[in-house]
Parts: sequence; C-alpha cells; structure tokens
Amino acid sequence: MLKRDVREKLIAIVGEENVEDNNASLLAYSYDSTARYQALPDAMVAPRNKHEVAAVVKVCNEHRIPIVPRGSGTNLCAGTTPSEGGIVLIFKHMRKILEIDEENLTITVQSGVYTKDILEAAQQVGLFYPPDPGSMHISQIGGNISENSGGLRGLKYGVTRDYVLGLEIVLPNGEIIQTGGKLAKDVAGYDLTRLYVGAEGTLGVITEAILKLIPQPETKQTMLALYHDLEAAAESVSAIIANRIIPATLEFLDQATVQVVEDYAKIGLPTEAKAVLLIEQDGAAEVVARDMEKIATLCRDNRAFDVQVAQTNEEAEQLTAARRTALSALSRLKPTTILEDATVPRSKIAKMVKAIGEIAEKYQLTICTFGHAGDGNLHPTCLTDARNEQEIELVEKAFAEIFEKAVELGGTITGEHGVGMMKLPYLHLKAGEHGLEAMRSIKKALDPNAIMNPGKMFDPHTKQSTGVEK
Repeated sequence: MLKRDVREKLIAIVGEENVEDNNASLLAYSYDSTARYQALPDAMVAPRNKHEVAAVVKVCNEHRIPIVPRGSGTNLCAGTTPSEGGIVLIFKHMRKILEIDEENLTITVQSGVYTKDILEAAQQVGLFYPPDPGSMHISQIGGNISENSGGLRGLKYGVTRDYVLGLEIVLPNGEIIQTGGKLAKDVAGYDLTRLYVGAEGTLGVITEAILKLIPQPETKQTMLALYHDLEAAAESVSAIIANRIIPATLEFLDQATVQVVEDYAKIGLPTEAKAVLLIEQDGAAEVVARDMEKIATLCRDNRAFDVQVAQTNEEAEQLTAARRTALSALSRLKPTTILEDATVPRSKIAKMVKAIGEIAEKYQLTICTFGHAGDGNLHPTCLTDARNEQEIELVEKAFAEIFEKAVELGGTITGEHGVGMMKLPYLHLKAGEHGLEAMRSIKKALDPNAIMNPGKMFDPHTKQSTGVEK
C-alpha cells in the first residue's frame, strides 16, 4: 500500500475521489485480458488533465513508485498487469475529441477516447480512421498507440503507427513534450513519435495524439470463400496478393473457429467448410467490382468449393461483426483461452498454418486458428484450463515452438498484441541480444528510475520503491 504522505500528495493533485485503494478497486485493476497474469497494484489514480498526469508522475518518480498507464485493459500480452505493484493510471476523465481539422485531415484526441468514437467522429464529416482492433468498441486510443494495435483493415491501410502524426507525452521525470504535428514531412531530429508508438507505456505517458484521417471510401463489398482444406485457403491468400490486389480485409478462419462463431452469432456461417476466407474490398465502385470478380476467380482456381458475395450492407456488416466475435465465441468453450499472434510473411501463410496444426497434434491440444491472413498475422488460440498444470506446461511448449517456427519463416513473435509480460521470454528470438541491449539503453536513458510499466518487454530491474509500504 502507498505510504500516507505519498497518498496525501496524490489526493492533493487529483482529488480524493480519484485515488482508490480499497480491495475491490485493487482487484479490478490487477489484471487485463490476458489469461494467467494477475498482480495487485497499490492504488488506482485517475488524473483529470495532462498537468495532473505530470504532477502524479513527478511524485512517483521521486518515490520510485511504479506507474502502469492503462486504457481499457483489452490487451492480450499482460501489458497492463501491475506486476510490481505501484499505481495504475487510468484516463476516464480524459476522453475528449479536441479537434477535427478537415483542411489538414487530422483529428486531435485525448488518450482516453474510445477507438470507435474516433471512427464515428471522422465518418460524420466524410473522413475515415482505418485502424480497427478487435476491441475497438471499448479500447482506448492511448492503449492502441502504446501497443501499436492492428486490426482487420491492416493489410490495405496499415496499423495504428501509420496514423499517428504527433503525440503529447509526459516523460518519466514529469516533464511534458510534444512530438510531430500536422505535417506531411518532418525530419527535425529523432522520430520520437515513432519511438513511443508500441513502447507499451515503458517510456512515458501519452496524454494526447494527433491522428491522420483519409477520405471515406466510396463503396465496399464483402465475400466469403469456402474451402475443404486449410492449405488451399492459405494458398489463395498468397495468390491474391501475388496478383497485385490488396483487399481492405482478408481474414482467415479454420473450421473450429467458424463453428464456434456460428453457434455464438447465428448468422448462417458455412460450418461444413474446413476453412473460410472473409474478404472485403473498398474504394471506387468500378474498382471494387473488378477486384472482387478477380478475387473470386483466384479463390476458385485455388480450390475454393464456393464463393459467396454479401448481397446487402446488413449482410456484409453481420459477417464482419461475426469475425470480430471470434475470441469471445471461443472463450465460451473452456475456462482459459490463450490467444497469440505469431506473424509471418504473407507468402509463408500456408506453411505456418500447417505447422500450427502439426504442433497442436504433437501436444494433443485444441488450437483454433484465425486471423489477418492478408498481412500474415495469425491468431492460434488454445482452449485450455489454467487449473490443469500439466496441460498448461504443454501449452507453453507448443507456443514456444509456434514462435520459433514463425521466426524461422522470417516472421515475428507478435504482429499486433505486443510483448508485455507474456512474450518477454521470447523477445530475444526476434530482436537478438544486441537488439535487446539497444532497447534497454533507450529505456535506461529515458527512465533511469525504471518506474514506467516495469517488468514488461525486458527483464525486471526496478529500483527499490520509497513510497510503498511492504
């Protein structure tokens, strides 16, 4: 728990109602959406503006108190689990859309704004914010930036990083800086904006963001391609990209996932298919029509036994919404759901899908696979029970092999979920020891007291806190 003098300092900054350290609050913020990771913080603090954030950070830095910046806690890497105690910083008072600049095509927001609210605000003026993580209805933009979230539209439009033009950041010493701006070009010094995107809250606290918007696509079409085997579906993905067609969405679901999603959503998904591709294209009407016709031909050429095009906008939205429910639907089957995101070059999708199946069979585990096949980002999802220690050991071995295979194929251990605590043991596979040391050097330079989200990404090395009673 916090020492009395520290608690009083925090109350003086944010008000008593915004410092919570009762058992219920501590339990509520002791975990995120990642299975098997939990640790109690010493307090939850909810600042009302950037100046209060800065003042809180200064107090924590002075007393060596860990800070865990938290959005909605929807991350899947234990990135906001307060593994070393300290305070969890939440942004429930910082949910304002500050400006939509239609001349410069930007939107400026506070870090607590929900992702879907950004999309809807842009659409109201005929603009578009493409990043769409699966949790976009409840995820906050600060969390999206910290994890560099992806989503279904990542193939064509990129990920969160591609839309962050500028940031307002509270450094670990409590100073406030601004990076970037409403600029198409800016090479003045190091690109600090890019450094903080995907830094997982380990280098500072993001309080505001300037995001790029683009014109709203004119129209879109949605298609399902059905297959009798997984590899044929994966080969279709490679064929579509090889033919220089970049769909807005190109999603892959195996039969087990389709069956569970259909049982959950009940929209008539083809449960007899061993694999399904959900394909969406947007843009000018004539381009969309031409692309979808060619995609349908490519799918059939690669052994799709049926290709179905959504006939109405409502049907199309149902299909996309159903895909977004995959994790929720799978979570109903067993007490513990462990979802990963091994990522490989698009040309290696077929090999990766095959390897996941072989590894699941080797360890006799239930692993369902879905994901953003168009950008190589697969989500092997293991249905298990954390209480079964013997099976959990097998799960850990299986995922270690999956990560090693992804890197062997030229991929990475995480495409969009982040490292956090969950992938910490595997980061060396991708970054190498010299790469890790370079990252540690950056961390040490910016956060010498190691107060920012300690225990994530790197081995824990937090200095002894002086503001917490043990």
